[in-house]
Amino acid sequence: MSNYLHQFVYGIYPYIALAIFFLGSLIRFDREQYTWKSDSSQLLHRGSLRLGNILFHIGIIGLLFGHAAGLLTPVWVWDTLGVSHSLKQGVAMAAGGVMGGLCLVGILILLVRRFSNDRLRAVTTAGDKLVMLWILLTLLLGLSSIFVSASHMDGHMMVLLMNWAQHIVTFRGDAASFIVDAPLVFKLHLFMGMSLFVIFPFTRLVHVWSGFGAIGYLGRAYQLVRRR
Repeated sequence: MSNYLHQFVYGIYPYIALAIFFLGSLIRFDREQYTWKSDSSQLLHRGSLRLGNILFHIGIIGLLFGHAAGLLTPVWVWDTLGVSHSLKQGVAMAAGGVMGGLCLVGILILLVRRFSNDRLRAVTTAGDKLVMLWILLTLLLGLSSIFVSASHMDGHMMVLLMNWAQHIVTFRGDAASFIVDAPLVFKLHLFMGMSLFVIFPFTRLVHVWSGFGAIGYLGRAYQLVRRR
């Protein structure tokens, strides 16, 4: 039974999560555009919002692109560049620790701000609580994996995780086999991370799409404002 569960969670569930992520986001944008927002609470209480937001967003954006580059860059590319597996793992641990630390401090500031103020707590939805606590737990698992990785700096586990991710995105059926013997903290971190894609379309996280779309704003035409 455990083998079937492992195959489902790490071989099939990633595609279910991605399907919900893309289709759910598209349907929500098409049917519920007035709910497509980040629900800023700045007008209710400023507090430490600015500091927490900056730290959280810098950290999570760094983690997002760091995970993408680290997991999806083929192993042969690093080998061709002469980057050893142990060096890549060390760099990944250091970068992940820095970005994860920034993200952790940021989200803790935001959590304290939101739950210590009566007005903010009153407008906090179940979806908001789910998102913030889910991200926090995923982040803590990811930071915990750094200590596990430090006990084996040969880069072997990192290569297995890279092979798993690359087999998933290239639709190869043996992806789950690469992480059968992975430590539990890695498996839990992967599951929590994949599940973020599942809850994404149903929460305020959809505003992330608008962030990517805002890149086109940089090429906008100049706006002429005339004084009275």
